[in-house]
Amino acid sequence: MDAKFAVIDYVILFAYLLFILYVGIAVAKKEMRGKEFFKGDGSIPWWVTSVSLFATLLSPISFLSLAGNSYLGSWELWFAQLGLFIAVPIAIYFFLPVYRKLNLDTAYEYLERRFDVKMRMIGSVLFIVYQIGRMSIIMYLPAIALSAVTGINTVLIILFMGVIATIYSAFGGIKSVLWTDFIQGVVLIGGGIFALIFLLFSIDGGMGEVFKTGTENGKFFTDMPLFDPNFVNNSILLLIFGAGLSTAFSYISSQDMVQRYLTTDNPKEMNKMTYMNGILSLGTATLFFFIGTALYTFYTQQGGAMPEGKGDLIFANYIVSELPVGISGLLIAGLFAAGQSTLSTGLNSVATSWTLDIQNVFKPGMSDEASTKIARVVSALVGVFSIAFAIVLAYSDVSSAYEWFNGLMGLALGIIGGTFTLGVMTKKANAKGALLGFIATTVLAVYISYFTDITLWAYSIINLIASLIFGYGFSLLFKGKSKAEDGELTFYDKTVN
Repeated sequence: MDAKFAVIDYVILFAYLLFILYVGIAVAKKEMRGKEFFKGDGSIPWWVTSVSLFATLLSPISFLSLAGNSYLGSWELWFAQLGLFIAVPIAIYFFLPVYRKLNLDTAYEYLERRFDVKMRMIGSVLFIVYQIGRMSIIMYLPAIALSAVTGINTVLIILFMGVIATIYSAFGGIKSVLWTDFIQGVVLIGGGIFALIFLLFSIDGGMGEVFKTGTENGKFFTDMPLFDPNFVNNSILLLIFGAGLSTAFSYISSQDMVQRYLTTDNPKEMNKMTYMNGILSLGTATLFFFIGTALYTFYTQQGGAMPEGKGDLIFANYIVSELPVGISGLLIAGLFAAGQSTLSTGLNSVATSWTLDIQNVFKPGMSDEASTKIARVVSALVGVFSIAFAIVLAYSDVSSAYEWFNGLMGLALGIIGGTFTLGVMTKKANAKGALLGFIATTVLAVYISYFTDITLWAYSIINLIASLIFGYGFSLLFKGKSKAEDGELTFYDKTVN
């Protein structure tokens, strides 16, 4: 496959990037200060926020790897998407009503209200460190893939992706991020649908042939058992349940996700956001898995050697080498869209968490002007640092070590979800028990992750069980008053409809 990224493709790509920058600045027509900067001004429709939730979760790595995964293998990992049927009801029924009733400013404010300020700080610091690492990886990995198929210098891709997202995130706050995310999500979905339609017209027999070839070559099936009595071994049910809990943890304890729910105090809108995000996530994952199988069918019909190598390059190569001139540019813009939406969300959520969860502790009672200024400075500085580190990764051999560190931080942040569950679902858990439970669960999780062969799909289940047992057990062992005894801080105190 010889890539042919033409002049018109470059023009479309750069025009799109400039358009996103314009929208991000234009959306915030007035000066956004204080809570408006962090939570919006109440004018953002629920469907915009819902698409933003979806765009935040789907990075450009996912955009490329989902198709590559089904092309090289089967639809095995598609079953993980069914975990949404677990995550969505958990979030809607148990957690979001509690957050809405408390009128939180950040996710980690709940940990202070329920336990103490130390737990709030731990949650916020872990989120910030992990998010900075994630943003660097999200710029670095797709930049390598895009550079390979377009010929654009890797550093230029990182700069274009990072600088534009940093500018509108720092300028317009959450409102700019949500509206640009909405556009990016639409471009991402639209690009995927167009690519699939073009693929189907390029295949003799169309969709029927894709199903025929996919079935004959085992693309839709997996050898993974439906259920294994030893739950730490891979099985489809474990994959669904483990992925569902992991997604639920993101919904209920990650600032970038919770922040979107906090843009409204309407329970019906919160629920609609969550349902629509689930539909978009499942539908888009199915779309890209099907694109992978269609790519396999297409190249099978072409004869000759089948494309091999890294899965994330298969779809990118097809976009540049097979799609019409101009359309390639639009699809590559979709990849940039996925990266920028994740970046802008990360920058805004880190700035919000630093300002309200950490800075406010050392300097309480800040004015709206002061808090907004700090958030803008933090957003810009974090953007610059993430861009710089992504460039370092592109020119060094530290990426594997850095991904290991990023995985470790992600593991620790995931355990915070267990702490949120401990707070919302128990009345007697206290601050000391929550802290000791978090430490004990983290030690156990690191041991399981790095020193055993237990499947990663079991991690979230083990972390949840350990968080509840250790947290509740230490709370009873080291007696102390629980804040939930006097305040309406748990699911059992839910009084709103």
